[in-house]
Amino acid sequence: MSTITLGVDLAKSVFSACEMDGAGHVRRRQDLRRDAFIAWLPQLPAGTVVAMEACSGAHHWARRCQAYGLQPKIMAAQFVKPFRKSSRSKNDRADAEAIATAARQGNMRFVPVKDIDQQVRLSWHRVREGYKAESLAIGNRIRGLLAEFGVIVAQSDRALRRRLADLDAQLALPAEFKELLRDLADHWTQVRLHFDACDARIEAHARQDARCVQLRAMVGIGPITADAAVATVGNAREFKQGRQMSAWLGLVPTQHSSGGHAQLGGISCRGDAYLRTLLIQGARSSLQRAKAVATEKATPEQLWIRSLDGRLPFGKVIVAIANKHARQIWAVLAHDVDYDPHACLNHPMHRQSHAMHVA
Repeated sequence: MSTITLGVDLAKSVFSACEMDGAGHVRRRQDLRRDAFIAWLPQLPAGTVVAMEACSGAHHWARRCQAYGLQPKIMAAQFVKPFRKSSRSKNDRADAEAIATAARQGNMRFVPVKDIDQQVRLSWHRVREGYKAESLAIGNRIRGLLAEFGVIVAQSDRALRRRLADLDAQLALPAEFKELLRDLADHWTQVRLHFDACDARIEAHARQDARCVQLRAMVGIGPITADAAVATVGNAREFKQGRQMSAWLGLVPTQHSSGGHAQLGGISCRGDAYLRTLLIQGARSSLQRAKAVATEKATPEQLWIRSLDGRLPFGKVIVAIANKHARQIWAVLAHDVDYDPHACLNHPMHRQSHAMHVA
């Protein structure tokens, strides 16, 4: 196996590469255009570590490296930045050297390489988010235009659709302006149709994937969250435990601790913002369900949620539930088991606590 570490600063046209030997000495630097870089990769010794920052195209190049017998290593850009020799001088070659240096650290955290199926499924989520933002923008644009003519519409899509369907009754609006609104309404309808098509495709993926079916047994995890989790983390075995996955999603508090004194701040909000947002939204649903269910029918998790709600602010309760869901998702995916809402009753800490309470 090769001991060479290759740091590559990815780009659209010109790639900067930095080779390091086993001792961490720079052997060679070179800039290659895209075609030359593609031809150069198969010539590298088998086992060469090819390090890259996580960016657009990184997973594509990682899969190519795997096909050539190389070892791709993808890192978050925030982990590479401290290894750049000068924070005031930035260029492609300096970035490539920093990437190679960072990849050689024994405690470095790497991003798991996504396969083609994962990226295809995530593409539907990305496009769905785009349609959602576009739909909101069009709706707000129509409301703003109507407000210019003294027509105020309630903050709901249903109210706006009713007003647009009744344009002929708005005698005070100019005919040319009504024509413009009808064009905008047609565009808005098309965007919503595309959004619904993305929802249908994502739900189909979730129905066909056994892992998604396992995750959907959890309260607060629907088809979109389940499919996003599977497409983002795969089998989740890249994480040592659920706490590490939760930290990767930014669902843990920041720390400013020193001298043995722990000072915790707000959640870090690092990692995948999309999946974190879905978990937060699912946590709201779990909280509502826990409040609505009868005590004798509540699961241990719902009883725990009720206890949190009675002593913590709303925001902290939601984050705590999302954190728990992230750990449960890790357990289901990493161990390939079905979700058991009563599994916590078999935990040694729970049995010990129960025994002390009975005594």
